[in-house]
Amino acid sequence: MSANAKILTLKSEIIKGTNVLDRISEFYEQYIDATFDPGARRIDQAIVIADLICSYYTCLETIFFRISQFFENDLSKEKWHQDLLEKMTLNIEGVRTAVISGSTHQMLLELLKFRHFKRYYFELNYDWDKLEFIQKKFVQAVENVKRDLSAFLKFIDQL
Repeated sequence: MSANAKILTLKSEIIKGTNVLDRISEFYEQYIDATFDPGARRIDQAIVIADLICSYYTCLETIFFRISQFFENDLSKEKWHQDLLEKMTLNIEGVRTAVISGSTHQMLLELLKFRHFKRYYFELNYDWDKLEFIQKKFVQAVENVKRDLSAFLKFIDQL
């Protein structure tokens, strides 16, 4: 495969992933607007919110992994999830621009921690204060991620 074809493939993978991110965030917004009752704090609401946030982060991490494979493909074996997220903030001179900003990184780090917690938390007693905190980070991150990935796609177009 030619270098140009590889770049176009990466761009297509990023666009495909961002379309999924958009669908997840749109579903989240619709759910909050139409179904969610903040006063109820029901377990089914917590499950839906937690699952949407985790699905969003997992999809985004897949985009980051594709970018990492294309440009670096060098992740630590231990804590590779955190390493991947950190590497997306790097502006690697002569190789690529940063994929996300430092502020986006901080928000996404909270989503990563939450996803890790959720994967190993088997109880159904969600801490609503923490869930509300992660929802705020999620909403902020969605806008930042759109902006950052859009800028990164412009960089890809220049390759």
